[in-house]
Amino acid sequence: MNGPVASAGHTASVLAILGAFAGWGAFNAAHMRATGADHHLALYLQTLAFEWLLVGFILWGVRRSGASAAAVLGSRWSSPLELWRDLRVAVVFWFASLIALGLLSLLLGIKNQRETVRFLLPNGPAEMAIWVVLSITAGICEEAVFRGYLQRQFLAATRNPVLAIALSAIVFGAGHIYQGYRGALLIACYGAMFGALAHWRNSVRPGMLAHAWQDTMSGLLGSIIRR
Repeated sequence: MNGPVASAGHTASVLAILGAFAGWGAFNAAHMRATGADHHLALYLQTLAFEWLLVGFILWGVRRSGASAAAVLGSRWSSPLELWRDLRVAVVFWFASLIALGLLSLLLGIKNQRETVRFLLPNGPAEMAIWVVLSITAGICEEAVFRGYLQRQFLAATRNPVLAIALSAIVFGAGHIYQGYRGALLIACYGAMFGALAHWRNSVRPGMLAHAWQDTMSGLLGSIIRR
């Protein structure tokens, strides 16, 4: 499907919501760094709620336009073989993206990416458990929003896959501006990798798996190393 899955007005609303949330995130991050806040449950729960509500809003717009939710979320696995295939793709992508991000970090002069998100890392068993739920949510929701929805909308508007991937990646990176402009640029490149994967596989499912795994491991390992 190369046509739009929702109206231009709906897409503009999604972009406005993402912009507002990015601004809130940057403000909140600055406050947490300044105060040394070390409790994250409220932030995690707020982010969980926002991501699922945004996906709900997107699905409402998609269905209102007569398109299927599968256009954004991807179709269900029809067999264990399909799941196994996507898992293999996700694992290979994850390893390749780690190498690529490491090289990009060197080029951008980012010595320790973990330090930019240190204030977000979970503390204690309760926060670590919620972090896992949040990571799975991010894997599902963010791939649905940025690759399943926005990238498809940009492709319908531009008829150019490379430009569509780039635009979606820019929006994705802008949502992480709380990590600083270099961190946001790195995340935008990461988003472009996910965009290329989704375009190649014509599915967001491998990206969802890799995204959820990366977020889970980076948070849990980062928390353990910090100790």
